[in-house]
Amino acid sequence: MSIAKEQESTRGAVKPIGAFPMTREARCPFDPPPTGRAAQEAGALTRVELSDGTTPWFITRYAEQRSLLSDPRLSADSTRPGYPVPGSSYSNDTGGSGAEGASSGFSFILMDDPEHARLRRMVTAPFMVKRIEAMRPGVQKIVDDLIDDMLTADGPVDLVEAYALPMPSLVICQLLGVPYSDHDLFQSNSKILINREASVEQKRHAIGALVQYLHGLLRTKTEHPAEDVFSDLARRVQAGDLTGDDAAMMGVLLLVAGHETTANMIALGTLALLEHPDQLERLRTEDDPGLLTSAVEELLRYLTITHDGRKRVATDDIEIAGEVIRAGEGVIVATDLGNRDPEAFPDPDTLDLGRDARHHVAFGFGVHQCLGQPLARMELQVAYRTLFQRIPTLRLATTLDQVPFKHDGGVYGVYELPVTW
Repeated sequence: MSIAKEQESTRGAVKPIGAFPMTREARCPFDPPPTGRAAQEAGALTRVELSDGTTPWFITRYAEQRSLLSDPRLSADSTRPGYPVPGSSYSNDTGGSGAEGASSGFSFILMDDPEHARLRRMVTAPFMVKRIEAMRPGVQKIVDDLIDDMLTADGPVDLVEAYALPMPSLVICQLLGVPYSDHDLFQSNSKILINREASVEQKRHAIGALVQYLHGLLRTKTEHPAEDVFSDLARRVQAGDLTGDDAAMMGVLLLVAGHETTANMIALGTLALLEHPDQLERLRTEDDPGLLTSAVEELLRYLTITHDGRKRVATDDIEIAGEVIRAGEGVIVATDLGNRDPEAFPDPDTLDLGRDARHHVAFGFGVHQCLGQPLARMELQVAYRTLFQRIPTLRLATTLDQVPFKHDGGVYGVYELPVTW
């Protein structure tokens, strides 16, 4: 038998466990889907079925996830045959160029080195820890002002609208140089891009609207530069280091990722703390300067809001955990399951704010791990601490079963969070 035929004969030998994305258990809204948990107990690798009938590998355990996410034989390039696009929140199917989308897809997160590294380096400096720490007083003022406004309300407040969404939106706008007055445009289109149920045409229209807007902003920054990320991108376009389309697509990535993920973590993390009063009491009362830091890491691990997995395609055969991932086969790394792996995190379904969870994979792992994680960590530290210090009696204004969770989103969270005090 030829090598090609032998490889083909092994494909599909592992039967898919079911459709992906998976359905959550409504009674356990903070936990990964039970089908995924059962698969994790059975082994590190299995297969799932996408809407187009393809059956990519599904990686459930922490050790194998870190190994694969750092393996150069797995490609993040969504244009490669075999890449598991259906169900992806950020697909490469944007089409066209300019206002209709850019040929590079969702910027450098869907590229491989060396081009991935070249583009990523252009926007790394603003997200370095020292620069992010210098932003902390400004972020603190934004948070205090939002809470001041909340406290003037008469009756229940939607924490998403009043606090969780505007806070990171204001911060990322300041960092990037985007007028916050345009937040309705980028927030509404961002919601479409991360919605599993949005059609390809809807996503194409949303990304086109954002690209068109950011092309205009880059022209403005070329004429009136300032000290912000978009002014720097405009200078790079002028210097010939970037095309206008590439700069605009980098802007889409930074703008969308810079507010959507943090906003969902603020709201969902607040809800998780309200539902675990013993842990919330620790955060409020324990005199331990390191507890806030560990609390944020534990919430990131426990909730892992990116629930569509990290998608890759193999460029060569990879032997792992008793299986062979063949070249050209798609891979979905389920980091929400990895962060609940008992081999990596004892008693993983318990929220323990004192746990050392710094080795979680909520931000991914390897060369594609989240660029903005220092900013997200700092924002979450300020957001949680200030909220519960200034409103110690904060509580849900509804019951957990009435909270509308984002079961249709690639980024998990809640649509509304009614609270009172």
